Amino acid sequence: MTRVLLAPDKFKGTLTAAEVAEHVGRGLRAALGDVEDGVVITRVAVADGGDGMVAAALEAGHTEVAVTVSGPTGTPRQGAYAVSGTGAVIEMAGLCGLALLGDDLAPLTASSRGLGEALAHALDAGAERVVLGIGGSASTDGGAGMLAALGAQVFDASGQELPDGGGALASAAGVDLTGLHPRLPEVELHVACDVDNPLTGVRGAAAVYGPQKGADPEQVEALDAALSRWADLLDTATGAEGRDVPGAGAAGGVGYAALVALGGRLRPGVELALDLTGFARALEGADLVVTGEGSLDEQTLNGKAPAGVARAARAHGIPVVAVAGRCELSPETLATAGIERAWALTDLATEPDEAFRAPGPLLERAGAEIGRWLLERDRKTS
Repeated sequence: MTRVLLAPDKFKGTLTAAEVAEHVGRGLRAALGDVEDGVVITRVAVADGGDGMVAAALEAGHTEVAVTVSGPTGTPRQGAYAVSGTGAVIEMAGLCGLALLGDDLAPLTASSRGLGEALAHALDAGAERVVLGIGGSASTDGGAGMLAALGAQVFDASGQELPDGGGALASAAGVDLTGLHPRLPEVELHVACDVDNPLTGVRGAAAVYGPQKGADPEQVEALDAALSRWADLLDTATGAEGRDVPGAGAAGGVGYAALVALGGRLRPGVELALDLTGFARALEGADLVVTGEGSLDEQTLNGKAPAGVARAARAHGIPVVAVAGRCELSPETLATAGIERAWALTDLATEPDEAFRAPGPLLERAGAEIGRWLLERDRKTS
């Protein structure tokens, strides 16, 4: 009996991870036959700590909890997080992330407050273990908005509380953490972090990620100085020195605030995602794993879901292939990452925009090709 495990990430902007798996599965079944013919196809949605982490948790059986939070520029919006028992999975991208702003970027005023509000909601509901997916952030506020939502206060020199946003931190003169949520010391907090940037400097949150959030060179310089001022205050208040820790610059400095003020642990996002979706159990007995994401490129190799899936499968001697909207990696590079072969929708498409406009049918074609490849592979090795 052949057992195929489908473990893709989302195709951003087109299909969820579950939808990708469904389309690939249809193609596989068309090529391989049904369960009675000796093929078992199972699936598990995965993510890398950004957009899609809550969806992956829900696919794995978690329950959705609706919550109203502040969007990236303060406008209330409906969001959700996932719970299972006393565990919670909260995703920054869907609450106060960059994609929610569209073209109206706000590099100086965007805030992480919504993430803190969702975390407070989960703590009030009794969560004991929380996973924060912080990818896809809109803000460069050092996590100040998140901390404010959890009860911290940040003041200027006259004792007035600062408005939200990284730009305002240039006027920060004091921080009071005594009002932080009382349950925080009781909670096991894991932060999905796939970058090693420090908080400040040439590799810091503002310099590296500020431009994609709309910051021009002058604003990048101002934000970096503001984050440095913020770190001086928060390091003093906590007795920590976290600004240079790898990952402190993640999500505009949310990684830093979670580490020094909340006692969080920074962990690779795909590692957390595989844990919460039960990937290790699903992997048992698999003969082939099919993973994928919208674009297989250099970023894939730096902690994205397909690389994490391939690494875990390779540790068990299970071959891995991939599907993607497009593939920019050579066969040799794919092999180094543990991916034996990849099928790109751009190679299957007959029209320039078909891979983005109608990825479902193309994924079914890719699934059928994987099935025929598997049959031929098994024939040659039998």
